[in-house]
Amino acid sequence: MLCAVLLGTGCEPSQPKTTAAKVPPQATAPTGSQSAAKSADAQPAAAPAASPQNPSDPVDALIAQAEKLYNSGEADYEAGHLDAARQNFDQAFNVLLSSNLSVRDNPRLEHEFDKIVDGIRSLEQIALREGDGFTEQKAEAAPIDEANDITFPVDPNVRAKAEAEIKTTKSDLPLMLNDQVAMYINYFSSPRGRPTLEHGLARAGRYREMIAQAFQQAGVPQDLIYLAMAESGFQPLAVSRAGARGMWQFMAGRGSEYGLERDWWVDDRQDPVKSTQAAARHLKDLYEEFGDWYLAMAAYNTGPGNVQHAVERTGYADFWELYRRGVLPNETRNYVPIIVAVTIMAKNPAQYGLENIVAEKSVPMDQVSINYPVDLRLVAECLDTSADYLQQLNPSLLRMTTPKDQTFTLNLPGGTKDKYETAIALIPPDMRTFWRYHRVEYGETIASIAHKYHTSASVVEEANNLFSEEVTVGAKLIIPVAPGQAGDSVAYSRNATRYKVRKGDTLGSIADDFGVPVAKLKKWNRLRGNTMAFGHTLLIYKPLGDTGRTEAASSEDPTPQKTKTSAKSSKSGGAGSKSSSGTQAATYHKVKKGETLSGIAQSYNTTVADLKKNNANLSANLRAGEVLVIRK
Repeated sequence: MLCAVLLGTGCEPSQPKTTAAKVPPQATAPTGSQSAAKSADAQPAAAPAASPQNPSDPVDALIAQAEKLYNSGEADYEAGHLDAARQNFDQAFNVLLSSNLSVRDNPRLEHEFDKIVDGIRSLEQIALREGDGFTEQKAEAAPIDEANDITFPVDPNVRAKAEAEIKTTKSDLPLMLNDQVAMYINYFSSPRGRPTLEHGLARAGRYREMIAQAFQQAGVPQDLIYLAMAESGFQPLAVSRAGARGMWQFMAGRGSEYGLERDWWVDDRQDPVKSTQAAARHLKDLYEEFGDWYLAMAAYNTGPGNVQHAVERTGYADFWELYRRGVLPNETRNYVPIIVAVTIMAKNPAQYGLENIVAEKSVPMDQVSINYPVDLRLVAECLDTSADYLQQLNPSLLRMTTPKDQTFTLNLPGGTKDKYETAIALIPPDMRTFWRYHRVEYGETIASIAHKYHTSASVVEEANNLFSEEVTVGAKLIIPVAPGQAGDSVAYSRNATRYKVRKGDTLGSIADDFGVPVAKLKKWNRLRGNTMAFGHTLLIYKPLGDTGRTEAASSEDPTPQKTKTSAKSSKSGGAGSKSSSGTQAATYHKVKKGETLSGIAQSYNTTVADLKKNNANLSANLRAGEVLVIRK
């Protein structure tokens, strides 16, 4: 749940910084009365009793503002305006996060945030079908969560071995060994913890040089690189249970303090370079505040305010003393021992059987600054690579498309910048989230390729200046896909197509077949839920690109209305024939396993001959999934 963004540990939520001067190595403990007062202040406030909304209440005003934005997003989503919906949803939760009121400390705000996140996630399940990038990249579980949950026995042999190694281990961190550190050495040596350590150390090679440079510039010990090993295993998409993100596990508030911005499209916490630079600055700031790297690490996890309070309560500015006195959160008590254990093992690979780990090499990349939205699938087709690989190169990009109305630095495979710029120049800027490139495979025709992308052969031929239906295997074609699939405002046919719901159909599968958004299907047919009755007839207004440019169309949504059977029909009956009122009404049928042409013809009260006539590219043997045009 995204509301956990403000509830847990990791690089904790933003809170006012303590203005006290740097704590000396052994601070003087406050008096009993002072300590009691501070302790009382630290207790969480009781949840306020429910009360009617008060216009002058800042909490009520904030909730009303967020509700208004969320409701606007819902309305835009139902209308198929996904870009507008995205903006409203983004603003709804940013309004809550950016206010000077703490969401985690106010049950009403927490409930509102929770409700908005749940609502958005329920809509994401449908929007995922549209290919519009509504759903974020899949996150990875942060390994720090599992390590915090374990209790492992201390092996005396492991401890004795580690004590001997520490004496000869060179580190720019003050390493020490005790039972807590020995416990985690034992854990990471076990079958349960060893894979996490090995995978993380291998992945570290990809970022080691970049991290070393950032740490050197900030004046941070190089061995703090293992903080990222403990936090995320060097996985940019790592997300903790508390909502901390990225290699350095920043919470949203703290990340914002160090220039890591986030919106609907991008989360800089998942950018390896930006987050590393932010982590280096943050760690340096914490060291300057506390004068001790162990306390700086503890403050990185739980927040400087919590560490400052612990020091003031006990009078000790020493992590292990605070640990022994139990004044730090449990996760923070484990945090520093985990990092020390990983550092000891990583710097003594032969002693722990880690010498054969092959470090990944840094990935060469080209960068291009773009100020237009583009679908990563189109970028992949420009470069003959995969969209998945491009997502790996751009972990901060949360969606399948780059941001709209803002500049974005797009990472490309090394040596491909010129190839990309040449290929993308052929695609109109306002079509770069819809159009595709397609490499012709053996057996394909212009008609079959057009059918695959829910467009027409004539449109493909025109876009590629083709003068015949013959295409060369391996050739790359521009495919002008109708924008209707992405939910933008586009031209739709004035004449509705009628489609009878078959067994196994879903709103998503029908929308995919016709190249229209699910939200449009629901609006045209006044559907409230996501289920349909078997045999129910749907009205579908096809995007103009699906039927060529000869059909009358409207740039707005057609008004759903009952289709009347014309008294007069064209006698020619061909696939391209028209009645006096426009294109002949058609029904589409998706072939199911085991169906035959004669059976389909009988169920629609037509003939096999007419089916073949209206489906020129019909294969000799029907295949499940083929879509037939039925004209009567």
